[in-house]
Amino acid sequence: MSLTVGSGRRRHRVVVEVFTRDECPLCEEAEVLVAKEARHARVRRIDVDTDDGLRQRYGERVPVVVVDGREISEGPLQPGLVARTVRRAREGRWADWRRA
Repeated sequence: MSLTVGSGRRRHRVVVEVFTRDECPLCEEAEVLVAKEARHARVRRIDVDTDDGLRQRYGERVPVVVVDGREISEGPLQPGLVARTVRRAREGRWADWRRA
């Protein structure tokens, strides 16, 4: 956990996971949007087709975006959602995370 000087709040490194697959236009769009909006987070791209369990779990739902273990989106990704959710997660404001 890192400390942000002058803020008085402790912030942690947020993890954003993008569950995706190759040759998926929506997945490609989501990856680009996540890259823009999650600059202060650790981003992981996870290809669901590399694991039978992931393929069964996510099937055709991709792309699925997960922030700190909480699924925030599936299918087309709404612009701004990742940025707002990452900010709230960094600030420890998960109580209102659904209103990101």
